[in-house]
Amino acid sequence: MFFTPPIQYHEPVFRPPSEWKSLLIQVTIGCSNNKCTYCDMYRSKVYRERSFEEIDHDLNIAKSHYSRLGLTPEKIFLCDGDALGASQELLLKTLKKINNYFPDVRRIGVYATAENILEKTDEQLEELKANKLSIAYLGLESGDDKVLHMIVKGNTARDMLDSSLKIKKAGWQLSTIAMLGVGGRKYSKQHIENTAKILGESSPTFFSFLTTFSVPGTPYHTMLERGLIQPLTAKECLIEMREILAKANYQKNQRIIFRANHVSNQHPLGGVLPSDLEKILKKLDHWIDQTPEGVYPPKPDRM
Repeated sequence: MFFTPPIQYHEPVFRPPSEWKSLLIQVTIGCSNNKCTYCDMYRSKVYRERSFEEIDHDLNIAKSHYSRLGLTPEKIFLCDGDALGASQELLLKTLKKINNYFPDVRRIGVYATAENILEKTDEQLEELKANKLSIAYLGLESGDDKVLHMIVKGNTARDMLDSSLKIKKAGWQLSTIAMLGVGGRKYSKQHIENTAKILGESSPTFFSFLTTFSVPGTPYHTMLERGLIQPLTAKECLIEMREILAKANYQKNQRIIFRANHVSNQHPLGGVLPSDLEKILKKLDHWIDQTPEGVYPPKPDRM
């Protein structure tokens, strides 16, 4: 059973699906970019770094909570949207305090942007890794520059690839997320080609998909309402997934843990790339064949 410590979080709080049992500690509030057209996660917040005193206060609450239960967190996740963008000094002080309070913690994770990673030196990333900050979740979204520009991601495909290789070189695990349908029908072909290219060249530890939905109140929703974006059908989203996986030029002895089990996806799917690729493509081909034309993915109640 998982017990949440009584920390007063600055809501809303988000974390990757794989961090559902992790202790969540907010190092930053909001997102420093906060311009991605499809995203409404942090639009209610003004970005700032929290003080170490605020962070330490939360860690003290968590320490008391776990001590009372005779437990220790196995994993910790640093929030909000791009906590890796916090100063090196703040990150190190936080990590050292975490390791002091919870010496048995196995892993500390964080959302990251290409900018976050590229702004750190190799030595800084290695220093963070030495203090157990060892997995970064990177929102690639697309490997295509036109799509990245359209959604105001704030970086190029080259930035995505360089940052991926850089953080892996520092010994981190890298979990990369791509979005199905993010470029609409107009950019679908180049989204497939260039996202597949980044997947093969970056060789992340983990790779996953989620499906793009038009969230009311976002610029993406406005563009869709005005007919500037043609959304993909359920069948077309499955085709994008199939083609991205099929077209990636996997490296020799490559091992990528693949998951498409986000709540936004139509079907749960997983395996190891490229060893399970044939089996995954066969399942996708079956789903594509069984999915009617003109049907759009059902919007999940919670994203």
